[in-house]
Amino acid sequence: QVQLVESGGGLVQAGESLRLSCAASGRTFSRDDMGWFRQAPGKERDIVAAISWNGGSTYYIGSVKGRFTISRDNAKNTVYLQMIGLKPEDTAVYYCAAKSAGRVLSRRSDYPYWGQGTQVTVSS
Repeated sequence: QVQLVESGGGLVQAGESLRLSCAASGRTFSRDDMGWFRQAPGKERDIVAAISWNGGSTYYIGSVKGRFTISRDNAKNTVYLQMIGLKPEDTAVYYCAAKSAGRVLSRRSDYPYWGQGTQVTVSS
């Protein structure tokens, strides 16, 4: 049974930082591409960042480039999202997702495995 468990969300002020973690089990983590998605109220769930199975490739949406960093530790079966310079528009529920390794990292429909999400709220 695949489990993805996110942690690290919270309430912060604009300009502050958070690090999200996602602990994976039930699959061979080192063979999976991993993604972080977010969903704000009334909006669709969109990709934020993704990382290939070996960490060799990453993807970021434009609005987070230079502020967010995705990384992974295959020995710990964990993927991270370091977020600095947080803005109120980053407020959302953040989800971790997993898929088998492939060429494309950013397509939401490619990810069959999802965590329950962790809330990130950034106050102005």
